[in-house]
Amino acid sequence: MAESLNYGLNVESREYDGRNKYIRITDINDVSRKFTPDPITSPNVDISELNDDYKLQLGDVLFARTGASVGKTYHYESSDGNLYYAGFLIRARIKTAFSSMFLHQFTWGQKYKRFVNITSQRSGQPGINAKEYGNLTLLLPNYKEQQKSENSFEN
Repeated sequence: MAESLNYGLNVESREYDGRNKYIRITDINDVSRKFTPDPITSPNVDISELNDDYKLQLGDVLFARTGASVGKTYHYESSDGNLYYAGFLIRARIKTAFSSMFLHQFTWGQKYKRFVNITSQRSGQPGINAKEYGNLTLLLPNYKEQQKSENSFEN
C-alpha cells in the first residue's frame, strides 16, 4: 500500500514559528488519534534546508515506532497545516490506488493490535521499525469498497 516508509526528523522542537508545526508522539491524542499539541511547536531546524520528505501531505499515515506508544497512528489532515514529523514516527506515504483512511481505521482494530503486540516484542523497550511495518498484512477490498468502509468505522 505504501510508496515509502520514512523516519522523521531527529531534531528538538522550538517555539511555534507561526507557520510550520511539528508533530511528535505526544502530540497525537491517545483516544481520538488527532493532532492535539499543547503547546504547538515547530521543528528546530531551518525549514528551507529540508526536502519535502519530512512534510506531511494528504494520504500520509504516521506510526509510532518505539516505547509505550508503539503502534499509535495518525492520519494527516490538511486542516492541521504545514506539519513536519519527528524521528520516533514513521511516515507511510500511501499509494493513490489505496485509501489511506481505510488503513488508518484498520489500525483501530484487534488484528492490528495483535500485530503490534507480537511484532514490538524486544528484550528492552518495545519497538517496530519501518521494515516490520512494511510487512503488515491486511485484506483489502477494491478501492470503491475501501471508501465505503471508511464511513462505517467510528473514531
